Amino acid sequence: MNPDISKIASLLSDPTRSLILISLMDGTVHPSSELANIAKVTPQTASFHLHKMLDANLVSVERHGRHRYYKLKNSEVAKVIEQLLNISPSASVNSFKEAREKSAIHFARTCYDHLAGYVGVQITNSLVQQGILLKKDMNFEVTTKGACFLKEFGINEEELTNKRRTFARCCLDWTERQHHIAGALGNALLEKMLELEWFSRMPQTRAVKVTPKGRMELAKQLSIHLG
Repeated sequence: MNPDISKIASLLSDPTRSLILISLMDGTVHPSSELANIAKVTPQTASFHLHKMLDANLVSVERHGRHRYYKLKNSEVAKVIEQLLNISPSASVNSFKEAREKSAIHFARTCYDHLAGYVGVQITNSLVQQGILLKKDMNFEVTTKGACFLKEFGINEEELTNKRRTFARCCLDWTERQHHIAGALGNALLEKMLELEWFSRMPQTRAVKVTPKGRMELAKQLSIHLG
């Protein structure tokens, strides 16, 4: 028999659960109280929805004493959510605060464990244009020049290829309608840029901030000028 997709579709159709799942697309763990605040529901309501998603293997939980911290189950769940965002209508903007939040999300954000948005796409395009990556079908391959670049950048390509996950796949960006880099390489690039303080995470949002150092290094190393 085929899997029953109606159960997952029913879970995703609820606005509160959808909002919680999108919030978890930043790839980090969140306490249930924070997710309740983001979804604008009571902690009891958030807990009810999280238990349903836990039973459906959409999220996982870490227990530390009396506290529970939730995250997306894996990159496959994140991939499905990102694909749904690509075909979903845009949310209406009703305030200046919402407009600022939308702008920040479109500019630079995390897509589970890799970089997305305008900046993520610009980095991807630059790596391809400079001959560091080669786009082949729905994946990216590292060129000879790219192997040298990754080594100098402090990324161990061999270690990434040995991981039990896709090395570097094309992920369609729902705001830019172009591909950015997902997979092990996409995650390694984001973590390295966070470590180098090119980017910094922002609280309670998927948006990430490009630091002054990041703007300078992106221009210097990848010819990306963000103004």
